Amino acid sequence: MHRRTHLRRFVLVLVLALAASAVLPTLRAADEKKSPATPPAAAPAAPKLPQFVYVLKLVPRLHADTAWTDADKQAVGAHFARLQAATKAGQVILAGRTLEPGEKTFGLVVFEAADLAAARTFMEGDPAVVAGVMTATVHPYAVALLRK
Repeated sequence: MHRRTHLRRFVLVLVLALAASAVLPTLRAADEKKSPATPPAAAPAAPKLPQFVYVLKLVPRLHADTAWTDADKQAVGAHFARLQAATKAGQVILAGRTLEPGEKTFGLVVFEAADLAAARTFMEGDPAVVAGVMTATVHPYAVALLRK
C-alpha cells in the first residue's frame, strides 16, 4: 500500500504540473490584455517660445557703398558673428537680407524669445544697431511653413 500512496502522489503532482503548464500561459496572456504594460514616460518637450522678426535697414548715410568706414564694416562683421552664434544656440531660426541697392535693401532675423521685451532687448543688442549702421523694428511673428 505504501507503494500505491507514493504512486498516487506522483500521478497527482504530475497531473497538477501538466495542468499548470497548460493554464499559466493563458492566464498570463489574459492578464497582459487587461493591463498592458505602460511605456516609460517620455521627457516632456520644452515649451515652445514665441517667435519674433526684426527688420533691419541701413541708415541713409550708408546707401552708397563708398560711404562705408572700417568701423561700419567691423560692426556688420560683429552683427553676423552674433547671429551665427544665436543660430547655433537655437535662438535664431533664420536670418538674411535682400540683394538690392542700399536704399532698398533690408534684412530679416526670425528668432525666439520669452516675450516682446526680451525680443526687443535681443534686437537692440545687435552690434549693427548699437553702432548706428542699421535701424531695426521688432514684430511678433509666427513661422507657418518651413522647408525641410
